[in-house]
Amino acid sequence: MRTVGVEEELLLVDPETGDPRALSAAALAHAEHEDAGQDVFEKELYDQMLEFATRPRAGMADLREEIVRCRKEAARHAEGIGCTVAALATSPLPVSPAIGINDRYQWMAEQYGIATREQLVCGCHVHVSVESDEEGVAVVDRIRPWLPVLSALSANSPFWQGRDTRYSSYRSRVWSRWPSAGPTELFGSASAYRRRVADMVATGVILDKAMVYFDARLSERYPTVEVRVADVCLHADTAVLLAAVVRGLVETAAREWRAGVEPAAHSVSLLRLAAWRAARSGLEGELLHPATMRPAPAEEVVRALLEHVEEALAESGDLELARSSCAELLRCGNGARIQRRLMERSGSLRDVVAECVRHTQA
Repeated sequence: MRTVGVEEELLLVDPETGDPRALSAAALAHAEHEDAGQDVFEKELYDQMLEFATRPRAGMADLREEIVRCRKEAARHAEGIGCTVAALATSPLPVSPAIGINDRYQWMAEQYGIATREQLVCGCHVHVSVESDEEGVAVVDRIRPWLPVLSALSANSPFWQGRDTRYSSYRSRVWSRWPSAGPTELFGSASAYRRRVADMVATGVILDKAMVYFDARLSERYPTVEVRVADVCLHADTAVLLAAVVRGLVETAAREWRAGVEPAAHSVSLLRLAAWRAARSGLEGELLHPATMRPAPAEEVVRALLEHVEEALAESGDLELARSSCAELLRCGNGARIQRRLMERSGSLRDVVAECVRHTQA
């Protein structure tokens, strides 16, 4: 069975005010002192963020246990320096991002100007093992139309700088400002993929291969396909759903490749529209159906996703988990809907952050 790993970026916030706190270095130092050698947490571009990565897991129960544990450990280390963590893809409250001090981050700040200073967003990346680069690129080519549905499921960023954006995933719109971000055209082979990446680096617009921010890419560090479209999810269970569905997509795509099934030839222009629609609507209203690229109710599109990966989910034992989790999201709402409901109830973005802190560690 293919293994799955999850990376989550969490927001460091003041436990009293909800304001983001630029204390990632102190949180990492606390983690190193308390849990030397574990290497669970990493520094990110901004000092208001703390990232962790799970180990590769074959079972979703084990993955869920590790995500919950890592979230609680992140909260413990944050509390040790006077703050806490929230699984929020953007800060609901106004914030001035603090860029980390190292050569790479300073190069980005100089190269990309204001776009760098406005990129305080938190995502969830899912890694699924592949047997080779050839299989990985075949997967990347074949999962492209389904990625916006993952964005809709995970959407958890309705607020930006103290205002409702009217988007469900405004994080994805901010992220799309990076010059290498977004959907890709068909590559066809691992050699073509590598040539494209090399050509992009050769332009000088990006610093290196790690800055190729495709929606789905071959990982530079692991033998995996890395899917990067999701907001960090408010609830650990939603992150587990993403992991299960992404593994199902990877397995289904690999089987299609081995069977000689050609990938859908949707243009990047249409894929960008599908991504925008998912970011705007989330699970409210319509999405673009991955097969037709025409509007369809979100519930119908989510059902199509589950049908597309049903065989792979059944074989991995994840079908019932995926069905029940999707039904729960459609019924009760993703993070964006929950945040808006909290805002309607309290009228205070500070209260929204405080409640989301509790959801993060539940």
